[in-house]
Amino acid sequence: MAVDFSMSILVVDDYNTMIRIIRNLLKQLGFENIDDASDGSAALNKMRTKKYGLVISDWNMEPMTGYDLLREVRADPNLATTPFIMVTAESKTENVIAAKKAGVNNYIVKPFNAATLKNKIEAVFPDNVPA
Repeated sequence: MAVDFSMSILVVDDYNTMIRIIRNLLKQLGFENIDDASDGSAALNKMRTKKYGLVISDWNMEPMTGYDLLREVRADPNLATTPFIMVTAESKTENVIAAKKAGVNNYIVKPFNAATLKNKIEAVFPDNVPA
């Protein structure tokens, strides 16, 4: 995997347990620079003050959902190209389609493991994977 392990990753979830799980999986994969936010608006504030190489966000959060966060990120010229992976417990086709239309780079359905996360991250950075 030729992904940049030093890049900053923002994990967004309203459940501290899920943030801890994703953080641990990322560390297993070799990532060290991991921040977190408890909802979309907190994530947006962090993204406007620091550049992230990847955002991994839950869909279902209050008051700002991961889907709303994705739409805000894609609408902001300074953030629009930030790679974004959506995490959800629901694999509803309409949600996947909505997220794709909004510009999500990848989609993970809970529960997932380190191997799944690694594959999803590698798929977001295809140029970095050696031929």
